[in-house]
Formats: sequence, C-alpha cells, structure tokens
Amino acid sequence: MTKVTMLNMAGEEAGSIELNDDIFGIEVNQYAVHEVVKNYLANQRQGTQSAKNRGEIRGGAKKPFRQKGTGRHRLGSSTDPSQIGGGVAFAPKPRDYRYTVPKKVKRLAMKSALSSKVEGNEIIVLDSLSLPEPKTKEMIKVLENVKAAKKALIVMADKDDNIIKSAANIPGVKTTIVNQMNVYEIINHTSFIVTKDAINKIEEVYS
Repeated sequence: MTKVTMLNMAGEEAGSIELNDDIFGIEVNQYAVHEVVKNYLANQRQGTQSAKNRGEIRGGAKKPFRQKGTGRHRLGSSTDPSQIGGGVAFAPKPRDYRYTVPKKVKRLAMKSALSSKVEGNEIIVLDSLSLPEPKTKEMIKVLENVKAAKKALIVMADKDDNIIKSAANIPGVKTTIVNQMNVYEIINHTSFIVTKDAINKIEEVYS
C-alpha cells in the first residue's frame, strides 16, 4: 500500500491515506495508455469533412483546348484534379471514425494513468471539497493553497454543482466525477486533484 498525505482546503496536512497498489501502484503500460488516448481522440472526431471529386464538379464536358499545338499536356476535362477549380483527388467524404478498444485494455490504461500520477507526485488528495455557493475566487484560493498546477483535473465522488460552476471559468481546470473519468483527461492535466471519497469510489470500481 502506498501512503499519500491528505490535505484540507487550506493546504494543511489532514492525515494520510493508503492507496491500493493494484490500482495506483502498477507498472505504467504505455501501449495501453496510447491505444486508449488514440481511441478517445478518434471518437471525438465529427467526421463531417467533405470535398468534391472530379465527378461532382460542374462542367468538364468540353475539351478545354485542342489536342495539339498549344504546348500543354493533352487535357480532356477541366474537372481534372490537376486543374485550378478541378475536383479533389481522393476527396475526403463524411465518415465515422469511432471504434472500440477491449475492456481489459481500457482498464489497464486507467490504472496506468492513475499510477503515473502517483509515480510523478502529481496526485493531490483532499479530505473533502465543498463550497457553500459557486465562487470562482474561492476555488482559485483552494487551488493555490494545495499548490496545484495550472492544468488541473478535479475528481469528485459525486456531482457537486457548486464545485463545477466555481471551476468552470478557470483556464486549464476541469472537473469530473469518478464514473466519467477518462485516461486522456488524466494524462492531459498535470495535477490530479481527488477527494478522499473519490479515492474510495475509484478503488471500489477498479478493484
């Protein structure tokens, strides 16, 4: 079991917590992390890009110029991709980029991402995190107290609208709950700020 110091919202020590090594202490599998991040980014693509090929360009029925004597190549249509205003060769068309990754790989990637945060001392465990009302200033103060990096991911056990709204306008800071965590966001943010309750929930889900 790996022991990590817990902090309160004022940045003071509030005891320690033991992390399950099967989740937070495994050897990081870079292949699994790469596969899951690549899958996440592919699934975000809209796939709406489109361009016209030579068959969809208007015109092209008449030969642009005579066969011989012009010093140009023997062009048969103005819709040829080599011409200005012609069609696009191998034109991109709307498509679905989504694909699936095996559950075992997803699980391994998540554990690897969490372990990498512990290994790199980028995890910040809070005994609790709550605000009486949405206040961006208060959230900034908390982040400064715990010495969070500019890019920080705040993970809660359950949805808290006050926390979500307080962090919404802070550049580089994102909030999520345990059931909606993804590997890309964990890797993409320097500080991984997680509450004690969220740790317990993570261990319950991934043990």
